[in-house]
Amino acid sequence: MKPLRSRVLLLLPLIFILAACTSGTPQTPLTKPAVTATKSRVPASPTGAVSSLQVSDEALRDLTIELWHPWFQGVEASLLESMVDEFNQKNQWGIQVALTGQINYSYLYENVTTALPTPRRPDLVIALPEQARAWSGDGYVADLTPYLDDPIYGWDADQRQDFPSAFLAQDTAGAARLGLPAQRSARFLLWNKTWAGELGFDSPPRTPEDFHLQSCRAHQAMLADATPDNDGLGGWIIDSDSMTAFSWLLAFEGGVLEGQDYRFLTPNNITAFKFVKSLQEEGCAWQEPSGQDATEAFAARGGLFATAGLEQFPDQVRAFSAAGNSDEWVPLPFPGKDQDALVIYGSSFVVLDSTDEEQLASWLFIRWMLEGETDARWAKATGLFPLRGSSIDLLGSYAVSHPQWAAAVELMPQGQIQPQLASWRTVKVMLGDGFDCMFRGTPQCLQAPVILSQMEAISHDLSE
Repeated sequence: MKPLRSRVLLLLPLIFILAACTSGTPQTPLTKPAVTATKSRVPASPTGAVSSLQVSDEALRDLTIELWHPWFQGVEASLLESMVDEFNQKNQWGIQVALTGQINYSYLYENVTTALPTPRRPDLVIALPEQARAWSGDGYVADLTPYLDDPIYGWDADQRQDFPSAFLAQDTAGAARLGLPAQRSARFLLWNKTWAGELGFDSPPRTPEDFHLQSCRAHQAMLADATPDNDGLGGWIIDSDSMTAFSWLLAFEGGVLEGQDYRFLTPNNITAFKFVKSLQEEGCAWQEPSGQDATEAFAARGGLFATAGLEQFPDQVRAFSAAGNSDEWVPLPFPGKDQDALVIYGSSFVVLDSTDEEQLASWLFIRWMLEGETDARWAKATGLFPLRGSSIDLLGSYAVSHPQWAAAVELMPQGQIQPQLASWRTVKVMLGDGFDCMFRGTPQCLQAPVILSQMEAISHDLSE
């Protein structure tokens, strides 16, 4: 190991953990079972168009497919079970979807990876795009392009354009499509508009300089009041989530890639890290002690800004209610000099290589899940983004009663995707850990160029 990396004491445990997660022997894909469809009865439309998939309706009758998902309990698990029951009862082919929950995305990845070279692998998985890329590299993921393009079962141009481009782009690999969105969220800055007005600001920050000014003004207000206990508060409540770190890099026109290789040590990334670190050094940003809740601190005016994923908005609303705080708060992208940053993330439907009949049955379930009404039900129950533009029309009442969600939806066109690499599964964890190290005062992480150099070296190790 190079001398520079040996000094990264805080990051070493993470490196060993991630290395263990990525180890394993190469796996050889199973031979795909022979197609048994009756080609002479391939479905045709009233206009005479014929499916190119060479699977008959009879071959789909009463077929059972296995769907593995990352939720053991909670809203997603119960809602998915309800939707699967509905599909099983109503679909015209009698296709049956059997569900298996895997607790979380890490368990899902490990269990699917273990099952891939065996007959017990699932037909369909709700997984993260970077997980799908790892499986695709071993030859186990079906390309969905033929299903999208099929004249009978596919989508026309209008249906495809109904999805925001960032939602679809995450799952592409060259000309292949490895998945379609199952859920999409984003990381936002939360801004207390009411308190900002009292501090003399009538608009949200448009640039990093504006963000610095408003954050420091909030800290100065804490110093000026009669309560000494809050003198260390105000400004931005620091958050070291990997998507927060990535968003700040993008806001300064940096990032983590150069071509298809990781590159952290760049002038723009150095400027980004120095900017957020200087906020802390000036007292204009502060970090919650471990175990404390930033949503409660934001609701109690502990900071003018906080950071949260769209999935956390309901918790933030409840925190304001519990605190008896009627302040208006607004989600924002991360402000940049020329372009704001908003990183889209979330899980996707991934079809694994199986028989032609099982792959088509999996596609038909995905297609049903992504219909407008079904999509609107999912967005309303989970509080995440609707996946189709037309679904928004079905969520008018929900938007009125959830103004922060509605404001977030308006920002969807600004969305940017994550790196399209299988190694991002572990590199993003390292990014969040290094970002946190910078704020914790660990000597090895105090200087932005040093920590970024360490990140770049480790990311290359994790990519091998």
